[in-house]
Amino acid sequence: MSHKVSDIVAQPSRATEIRTVTSRSANDRARGRKYLTRDEVLKLAREARKNRYGARDSLMILMAYQHALRVSELVDLKWQQIDLDGSHQISIQRAKGSLDGTHPLQGDTVRALKRYQRECGRSHGYVFINERGGTVSIDGFRKMFHRLSESVMGIKWNPHALRHASGVHLINQGADLRTVQQYMGHANIQNTVAYTALTGRQFEKLTF
Repeated sequence: MSHKVSDIVAQPSRATEIRTVTSRSANDRARGRKYLTRDEVLKLAREARKNRYGARDSLMILMAYQHALRVSELVDLKWQQIDLDGSHQISIQRAKGSLDGTHPLQGDTVRALKRYQRECGRSHGYVFINERGGTVSIDGFRKMFHRLSESVMGIKWNPHALRHASGVHLINQGADLRTVQQYMGHANIQNTVAYTALTGRQFEKLTF
């Protein structure tokens, strides 16, 4: 049975992710919200191409957004999880406590991944590597994203805002909560419901 945003009312919870979505820090107040819009994500991805490792950095931003990846999940991606020639799907291996899943890859993303694969000359092991051939670290990606967002948008954004952006985008597109739950890998649907606080879609039919 599908659940629409308006069908479920969030109950108080101490779950870490719910606190992450609904709590407000000083930086959140300065930014005005906890998530990036789709246009902002795409702009950051475009600007990232100007970096020293532009193809990699841009692709990491797009993958984090399109597949609602935490930074730890992003840097742990391996080529073996990605099917570029057959189904064009990616096997998502979530962090502990969340649910794994399989996502379709967007056509532009498939082409970008193939170009990047040719450039780095690797088809096995970690997808995103640094200049020494090791995996990009969580801290390394976070610092890059801080610098990029401050340069482009005038304020630092936490890369977890890319995951928030994905959840908000899905809800704004009208996806039912069960679909969003599965896509985000939430074990508890209340984690998904928390995202409804970041969008006004559930109130669009109200008139005054």
